[in-house]
Amino acid sequence: MKSRHPEAIKACRSATDGSFRLSEHLTDWVGTKALPRSEKGLFREQAESVLEENRVALMAAQEKLWANDTYGLLVVFQAMDAAGKDSTIKHVMSGVNPQGVRVSSYKVPSDTELDHNWLWRYGPGLPARGEMAIFNRSYYEEVLVVRVHPEILDGQRLPDDARGRHVWRHRYDDMVAFERHLDRNGIKVVKFFLNVSRDEQRERFLSRIDEADKNWKFSAADVRERGYWDDYQKAFEEMIRATSTDFAPWWVIPADRKWLMRALVSEVLVETIEALPIDFPTLPADELAALAEQRRQLEAE
Repeated sequence: MKSRHPEAIKACRSATDGSFRLSEHLTDWVGTKALPRSEKGLFREQAESVLEENRVALMAAQEKLWANDTYGLLVVFQAMDAAGKDSTIKHVMSGVNPQGVRVSSYKVPSDTELDHNWLWRYGPGLPARGEMAIFNRSYYEEVLVVRVHPEILDGQRLPDDARGRHVWRHRYDDMVAFERHLDRNGIKVVKFFLNVSRDEQRERFLSRIDEADKNWKFSAADVRERGYWDDYQKAFEEMIRATSTDFAPWWVIPADRKWLMRALVSEVLVETIEALPIDFPTLPADELAALAEQRRQLEAE
């Protein structure tokens, strides 16, 4: 499938040569010169149309993925609080067959999980061949919230030689190696960073307070974490710079307008699956002959 908006997709793809700068990726494209003139139509009405078309395309792509049973897809979402991870998953994936999709959300690790290496708990959530798996937050929290709050390392029961300033570089290396292993085994990794602005996050927090049907979404902890905004932005930038690779790049999606964000995420997902060398299986000649015979028997009834 050839992307209908190649410049838009290209603008979201992070550099893989270590030169990534978060400041070069906008949180909102509307009213800017972020896209060439030919892409200016990708605004609300068109974006919603693109999303709807991609829902249908994603259903077809998922069926082919399932039938082929060779590749799997791991979709990773990372973002600041209120960036829209949950709603994006809901809207983009609403048409896919739930039998072929699993969603995992990772919170504070349990005592059992802390008794293992830090990547261990993510294994059960990985997709089987033919499946799609979504990580709503992921192993990347280990270089985000843990880096912003390094005291968390004290509870991870690490040996002394696994700590120190090199711990982040080691974790980046492990993440890249982990994703290379998955890619070599047919599990494609698609990573989204939903890039929301501080002002937009503030507005979304206020709406969670002011609108009764959103009160359940509000958490005082989210506001406390907002106080570490600059630290998180630095951690995200260094994480993406260190772990964006040709086989598993980061897609930095402008998140201030949810309708644009969802369209772009859906476009990347459909393009990724359609690029795989897969098709519906073809039966061998003897099985096709058997089907023809069974057809004749059914028609003769």
